[in-house]
Amino acid sequence: MSNHAETKIDCSKVYVKQSSFSNETTGMFDGAFATVPIKEGDLVEKGVMRRLPEGFDGNTCPYIFTWSTERPNKTWGMGSGCAPFYNTCKEGTANTRMVRFFDEDRFEIYATCDIDADEELLHTYISLKWRTCFQELNEIVHADDSEHKSED
Repeated sequence: MSNHAETKIDCSKVYVKQSSFSNETTGMFDGAFATVPIKEGDLVEKGVMRRLPEGFDGNTCPYIFTWSTERPNKTWGMGSGCAPFYNTCKEGTANTRMVRFFDEDRFEIYATCDIDADEELLHTYISLKWRTCFQELNEIVHADDSEHKSED
């Protein structure tokens, strides 16, 4: 992707390969990784969102983005660049955060900590806890929550 000042999409610091979380149990899937070291607060990637047609049900498709703050959500989008390949993690543990500009149909992803080259990039999906297509994923991500509660 281009570093041109007017570009709407820049994912030059990111590449996609098999996720470090994929295995025989979880299945094989891809993830986004840092091409270069990235400092906390730096822009990792920016891109555009294309809204999907009205009536599309994103609760059944994990490959699209929740594109509003409305609940229940009725606006879904398809993201550009490498953004669709960022895997999720528990809130407060992600090494990136996505800033959504709903009215402009664009996003920016920033580092929440220093990120090493070749480190997998993660952000917490805003719909992780309520989208039906993420129910199993949410249980996996939060599996140790119930273990810690039972230890108390």
